[in-house]
Amino acid sequence: MSDRTTSALAQPLRRPSFGRAAAYLGLLVLGALVGVAGSLVQSGWFPGGLLLGLAGEAGLCLGGARAIGSRAGAVAPAGGWIVAVIVLTASRPEGDFVFAAGSGSYLFLLGGMAVAVICATLAQGRQPDGDGVRLGK
Repeated sequence: MSDRTTSALAQPLRRPSFGRAAAYLGLLVLGALVGVAGSLVQSGWFPGGLLLGLAGEAGLCLGGARAIGSRAGAVAPAGGWIVAVIVLTASRPEGDFVFAAGSGSYLFLLGGMAVAVICATLAQGRQPDGDGVRLGK
């Protein structure tokens, strides 16, 4: 069997290059920044801010997947977004908090997680090299 016909799961693991690892780390940090910005904007301009925050996350996840060329490019910013938003949900000892107990906050939290899953699912995975094999060709 040649390398072209073997499944991606049957191939040995390859270590990511330094550039690819730096790109994943950059996407993770950008995801966290988009999560913090979306958390602040979603309550300030309720209907528009909520949509802007979710659209920013979707754009970053899909753009990361396209730039990297794999689904991991969508998962990295989604992971950063989720970590940043979960950290911001905790209230401080002084009583300060970012998310109020309202429908907009819950829509942002749950909608953002749904957008992350949708983007990771829609992102195109690795494609095999070479010509596709079709019956009747």
